[in-house]
Amino acid sequence: MTDDIHQIAGKRQALTAATFVEIVDALVDDFDVIDVLTLLAVRSVELIGAAAAGILLADTTGNLRVIGASSEQIGLLELLQIQNRKGPCFDSYTSGAVVAHASLDQASPWPEFARESVAAGYPSVCAVPLRLRARILGCLNLFMSDPVPLNDQDVALAQALADVASVTIVQDQAAREGAIREGNLQHALDSRIVVEQAKGMIAEHGKLSMDQAFVLLRAFARNGNHRLSDLAEAVVDGTLSAQTVSATRPPPQPPTSRRIG
Repeated sequence: MTDDIHQIAGKRQALTAATFVEIVDALVDDFDVIDVLTLLAVRSVELIGAAAAGILLADTTGNLRVIGASSEQIGLLELLQIQNRKGPCFDSYTSGAVVAHASLDQASPWPEFARESVAAGYPSVCAVPLRLRARILGCLNLFMSDPVPLNDQDVALAQALADVASVTIVQDQAAREGAIREGNLQHALDSRIVVEQAKGMIAEHGKLSMDQAFVLLRAFARNGNHRLSDLAEAVVDGTLSAQTVSATRPPPQPPTSRRIG
């Protein structure tokens, strides 16, 4: 039993290190924000033991928009927060602090969100701000399938991942002084629309779910070393056929991990 725990902890430590390397490697002049934030969501689920994750990013007017989600269902829950301006991510963004609720089926400050989240199978939630120094860019929202809180170690890891990923939204000297490249933020938000359109085309052609279509789109981009947003645009404008992407071999699923602590 002790050996198993040590083995799991070792794998988690290795994946954590690899994740930070992946995110840092994305810090190049022509990086793809959508792909990096998708990586953040996927790795957060794998590393922290969350069941799902979503990412909200503020646009140039300060309004939150869904930029990434581990499933369509999570995307809808995030939209609910935006529409009602109530929920853990909204509170985390406005306060700049971690906002968690371990048991949404009990008294919750966001009754409508809590009801929908519990109905979807996520009775526990933890929202972590995406921040660069004093500027809050958005929020990483972690959903758990059991009504238990994340431990301090998991929350710290989630915040570290969020902080490093936030750096991918800035590039020049002005960014290092604390300013945000608004054009880059807006590009990420606009690219998300194109990605959604491409997912829909691939899903319709291959008779797949939107989640399955996104997995294939991302796999095709990575296999060919393409930017995710550029590839999505090619599908939408017909340069690349949805049939070609839907025929992509899906990547192997990561082994199911058990939580430590």
